[in-house]
Amino acid sequence: MGNGWQEKRKSDPFYKKAKREGYRSRSAYKLRQLDGRYGIIRPGDVLLDLGAAPGGWLQVAREKVGEGGFVLGVDLDEIDSLDYPNVSTLLGDITEEDTVETIRSELPRPPNVILSDASPNISGVWDVDQARSVDLARSVLDIAEALLERGGNVVIKVFQGEFFPEFLDDFEKLFNFSKSSKPEASRKRSSEIYAIGKGYNPD
Repeated sequence: MGNGWQEKRKSDPFYKKAKREGYRSRSAYKLRQLDGRYGIIRPGDVLLDLGAAPGGWLQVAREKVGEGGFVLGVDLDEIDSLDYPNVSTLLGDITEEDTVETIRSELPRPPNVILSDASPNISGVWDVDQARSVDLARSVLDIAEALLERGGNVVIKVFQGEFFPEFLDDFEKLFNFSKSSKPEASRKRSSEIYAIGKGYNPD
């Protein structure tokens, strides 16, 4: 990245706040804002974070579930330990079917909450990137259908565009409550939006 990008990042208020408060990424505030608005995470929850590196959402999730909960983060990249006994990480590709069983074996019980702030590799070609984002979001939704406890909650990042409405329609059918939301901590120029589902009810 160029120097201009670095300077812009350093002047970002959420970047500076994350540095000051010890979060690994500014995206931690996205989850804090979404949870504050929609009440996604509860004390004692078992929570699965897909695409979790570098660990900002894991930090917030651990705060929310407390000592009585459990948090598992999964990513293609290794995640530095958070040094909590109830936070674990796993190297894995969430688009691969075999990963579901590996995740299942690492959880103490079916998760109450599944989160994903994952983004695809960006090509710079908008139609390609938006399609990849929806494909990734559908992989997360497949994992939720395989693992999520009935009544559980889900948050998935996806890029808005041509394929988003169809994804959202499929997503909404699985939950008693659903909403799409863009938190204040999302950059204004970003097309990202979060699909929120509460009360998983696949029937």
